[in-house]
This record gives sequence, structure tokens and C-alpha cells, in this order.
Amino acid sequence: MKPLVAKFGIGQVVKHRKYPFRGVIYDVDPVFSNTDEWWQSIPEEVRPRKDQPFYHLFAENAETEYIAYVSEQNLLPDTSGDPVRHPQVDEIFTRAQDGGYQIRTGRRN
Repeated sequence: MKPLVAKFGIGQVVKHRKYPFRGVIYDVDPVFSNTDEWWQSIPEEVRPRKDQPFYHLFAENAETEYIAYVSEQNLLPDTSGDPVRHPQVDEIFTRAQDGGYQIRTGRRN
């Protein structure tokens, strides 16, 4: 089987297809790379396939910021242009003119 190419890239802002959260991608796994316990904890009717890219997000919803691990099938581009308020975003990224994020070069003062 040919490996899938990730649709989304590091620094891209995405939103969940079903749930009200969004975030910045900071890492990509070419296929599922979490625990079976994590995967089994997802209700079977919405459980994603393991043979697709999975994304690590600095995520946020209306109430809080957190880390999310989301399958490609459950993500859409976020075109709102709104900044992501997760506190770790500014440690790793700078905001690009297009609303996405670029990895910082050099150290922050």
C-alpha cells in the first residue's frame, strides 16, 4: 500500500469537522501512532481509520486550550483568519501574513 500524503502542514490552522475546536498543527504522524487504549476510547461509530495521517494540534475551544490528536478525515482548513490563543503557539511559531503560522527561527528573547 502506498503511504498517504498529509493534506495539512505544520503551522496550518485547522478545525474539527464535527466538534467545535480548532488549532495549529505542530506535528504529523503518517499513520496512527497513539495507544490502542486511546483509539478504543473513541466511540466505534466515529472511530477513525488508523491508516491515515494523524495531526498533533495546539487546540482550543470556547472554554480552554489543550493538545489534540486528530485524524485527517476529521479536519478541515480553518479560514477564519483568527489567531489561535493556545499559549504554546507563540513559543514555536510566528504568525504569517496569510493567517497561518511559521516555525520560529532563532531564539526568542
